[in-house]
Amino acid sequence: MSKNLKIGLFGFGVVGQGLLDILQSQNLNLEIVKIAIKDPRKARTLQQELFTTDRDEILNNPEINTIVELINDAEAAYEIVTDALKKGKNVVSANKKMIATHLKELVDLQQKHGTSLLYEGAVCGSIPIIRNLEEYYDNELFHALSGIFNGSSNYILSKIFNNDQSYESALKEAQDLGFAETDPILDVGGYDPKYKLAIATTHAYGLFINPDSILNIGIQNLSAHDIKFAREKNYKIKLVPTAFKVNKNDIVAYVLPKLVTKDDFLFNVENEYNAVTVQGAFADKQFFFGKGAGGHPTGSAVLSDIAALRYDYRYEYKKYHSENDVKHTEDILLEVYLRYSDEGLINTLAFDTISERFAANAFKYVIGTVKLENLIKNRDLLIDENVFIAYTGKEVANKEEIAKTIHAEELVAL
Repeated sequence: MSKNLKIGLFGFGVVGQGLLDILQSQNLNLEIVKIAIKDPRKARTLQQELFTTDRDEILNNPEINTIVELINDAEAAYEIVTDALKKGKNVVSANKKMIATHLKELVDLQQKHGTSLLYEGAVCGSIPIIRNLEEYYDNELFHALSGIFNGSSNYILSKIFNNDQSYESALKEAQDLGFAETDPILDVGGYDPKYKLAIATTHAYGLFINPDSILNIGIQNLSAHDIKFAREKNYKIKLVPTAFKVNKNDIVAYVLPKLVTKDDFLFNVENEYNAVTVQGAFADKQFFFGKGAGGHPTGSAVLSDIAALRYDYRYEYKKYHSENDVKHTEDILLEVYLRYSDEGLINTLAFDTISERFAANAFKYVIGTVKLENLIKNRDLLIDENVFIAYTGKEVANKEEIAKTIHAEELVAL
């Protein structure tokens, strides 16, 4: 039998309003008791007595048994969520930065206080990837996870490659439509997908990775030269977070622009849509596709979590609790395209091999293999406005060979 949920809602922006729209169209056993907002003067669609600016009015209300946190401020969200869990209230959150940064602590808090924190809406909007990693792939020998996790940057890249717009023009359009912020660096710089990747990696492998240790390089330095290069080679450029097993115990994770070929699932994922590709040892590749942003898509994911709490659902973090000894590594070679102006950068990055080199007055690039740890060490040089880097999709230790090795190791273990 489902529980009667009494909800305290924090935040009534795009996602909060989207959630309310969906709730009003459903007949569910739940009630929004109070909504915490920042600006009491702003006109609202609901009666005024439903709103408060005092968060403790919600957190200390014994009638409220469920907190839904939908605010932008990661630090404030952390305080609200931890306080709620300690008070025995279950929580639904969509704050990817807060969750990624504090996930290990939040898992321990849930265990200590017997509470549940669900956050499907924090990763790829309407795509139910966390629940799938938790439930469907919990016993699958899981190999790789990648995709398009950020609708803003994907919208910009779609306009560039499909409509011949410049980066600047596509960015302005994304801002005008509300897909990108006035300061878009969290999206176009790869920070937003990095937080989402860190969360997904916990459920895929049972591994907590501090987001600060994941390389993220974005698309903000994309130039007409890079676009011309990609077109001539029949590529599109997508911003792709990636995590995969190098061997039985080592996991690699990074966010980089990728040169995507026509036979890649991601090639035709356009505009604000997100996609996730997963690869299991036996199920091979599977593909999830859906809207990654907006009030109603994200609101639907939030509602899914709220509905699950009516039946006392919680993430079990089985792979983490199984003590599978996985660890984060940077020890892998990637094949990359690098546009640069300073010859010294090639030496600094210590390319292992160079297979292609081009130099003209306005445009120089190399294609070659380089250690991920060298990219991480020199990240500040790689986000210089005169530099653009993208990986070709080829890890030098070939993925199929890695998969075969993992198969062999894990089958022996079985």
